[in-house]
Amino acid sequence: MFLFTPTFILRHRRENLKKCSLRGLENRPDIRFFTYPKHSLPDLSGHVLLTLEAPPLSILDQYLGLLLIDSSWRYAATMYKQLPQPHLFQTRSLPRELRTAYPRRQEDCTEPDRGLASIEALYCAYRILERDTTGLLDQYYWEEEFLKKNFEGLQGLTY
Repeated sequence: MFLFTPTFILRHRRENLKKCSLRGLENRPDIRFFTYPKHSLPDLSGHVLLTLEAPPLSILDQYLGLLLIDSSWRYAATMYKQLPQPHLFQTRSLPRELRTAYPRRQEDCTEPDRGLASIEALYCAYRILERDTTGLLDQYYWEEEFLKKNFEGLQGLTY
């Protein structure tokens, strides 16, 4: 069995954990959480950062780790600019047709319907990279709506 490079999640210290879509994944062995700006990230070589504007994530990225920024859109841009070692990681995007089920009130996202909740992005990335998605959406309140809304788009993803 192949052991994947862990997923790194950089979570803003002001992220409201009661509303955080990744809540409950903190003890998964394939995911490591870091608090911004409190914790330093480890070496990011061999990781891809999910962003809206980048080449698409594909099965060819399977052996790379994922890096997700978990924050409000307002903080995400600053966090992105302050990531260490930008020359060591690559950026990738998810399919444009995927839509969030998370009811957003923010206006900071340039494409609010396309800006997936962190758990939605993680789930889709794991599908593309053929990683085990078991339990990822279990605690996500909008799981059913997300899967229904993206049924066709998710069918095109591997796994």
